[in-house]
Amino acid sequence: MEILVLAEHRRGELREVSLEMLSKAHEIAEKIGAETTAVLLGSGVKDFADTLANYANKVLLIDDVKLENFNAESYQKVLSALIKERNPAMTMIGHSAFGMDLAPALAVELDLPLATDCIDLEVEGSSVLALRQIYSGKVNVKVSFCGAEKCMVTMRASACPIAEGMQLGGAIETIDSPLTEDIDYKVFAGYEEAAAGDVDITVADILVGVGRGIGDPDNIEMIEELAKAIGGVVACSRPVVDKKWLPKDRQVGTSGKTVKPKLYLAVGISGAFQHLAGMSGSDLIIAINKDPKAPIFAAAQYGIVADLFKVVPALKDKINELK
Repeated sequence: MEILVLAEHRRGELREVSLEMLSKAHEIAEKIGAETTAVLLGSGVKDFADTLANYANKVLLIDDVKLENFNAESYQKVLSALIKERNPAMTMIGHSAFGMDLAPALAVELDLPLATDCIDLEVEGSSVLALRQIYSGKVNVKVSFCGAEKCMVTMRASACPIAEGMQLGGAIETIDSPLTEDIDYKVFAGYEEAAAGDVDITVADILVGVGRGIGDPDNIEMIEELAKAIGGVVACSRPVVDKKWLPKDRQVGTSGKTVKPKLYLAVGISGAFQHLAGMSGSDLIIAINKDPKAPIFAAAQYGIVADLFKVVPALKDKINELK
């Protein structure tokens, strides 16, 4: 029995969701008596295979210049052939722009049940269940595959932790590409660069999240000074974006981005479930809010019940003093 995990890479970097999925796949595989196999498609990506081998029992490497950049059509042709040949119990793909383009068409072609945007997987008896969120994150549901022998899931980035210290030493097997000709009806055109000065909150180690408690857009400068003092980046909850105080790419939550920083400092954020869904995987959560009953405190390891306009300047000054 086998669990296939499609490794995702972009612009010369292996995406963390690949290792997150392999860590979860290994956990499930141990419970159902299966092995994990990473599938790596690309051109000149042998170094990625070496990394994946620590997290998988086997790495299947298909090195083909036609796979240098992601193309859902070419990936589908390759994966379809692999799945038909190997008959895995489960195929896992990241719920990214790539995965959302690829997985539905692949599942339809192979007539596989597909659960998308999963935040976890569980084993009950001999069955694997997928955990998903519905109603904009209000409800978590367990999804079964109705006894199907094979299934497919897409996993939300940052939903599962990367296992520490894994050294499975999986064998790397290079196999021939089934692609025989270029796909000219759908081509990779290039990446569109973010505007100068923009930041990617999904890769920041330290985030200072600000909510409606900030009261006025002029007060965001105070949050930016705190973020600068601790070497972090400013993020926000949806109300701040709705008021156009910060751009959409800074929003954390179900309608924004999922983040997993080493430190998430929530300032003036009440902690609506939509926001918590986007940052609950943070290593350390500290909350500052004057309402002791704010839901954010249930998710935080440390909390300060006080006026943020008194705490933030004092905290910034103390950090600068220590530095």
